[in-house]
Amino acid sequence: MMLDIVKNARQQHKAMIEMMYEDTCTIIEYQSTKDPITKITKKQEVTVFENQPCKLSFSSVKNANTSEIATTVTQVVKLILSNNVDIKAGSKIIVNHNDKEFIYKNSGEANVFFTHQEISLELFKEWT
Repeated sequence: MMLDIVKNARQQHKAMIEMMYEDTCTIIEYQSTKDPITKITKKQEVTVFENQPCKLSFSSVKNANTSEIATTVTQVVKLILSNNVDIKAGSKIIVNHNDKEFIYKNSGEANVFFTHQEISLELFKEWT
């Protein structure tokens, strides 16, 4: 009985979070693929998810220590999306936010919750 109540509450909470998804993203991995004709294996971009509903979140963190004259402000970018999407660390993530396209990579493993996941992002420069 109590387990059903908790499960139902989590489902409702997940639905409420997903109502806030205003953006979409495409997830791309850099994978080894074999050419069927030449049989040569090479690394290339492979789209694993497309038009995935999500929400891009921005916040600022102030960093200062006693030896610094000014405080440094760092922007923290997070992607919030369904916990049913498996995104590997280092994937390229193209986010469509406010009619603009932003290209990021996830900087590590996702924080996965019962209702969603949060992924810390950094600007994509090149495949490493």
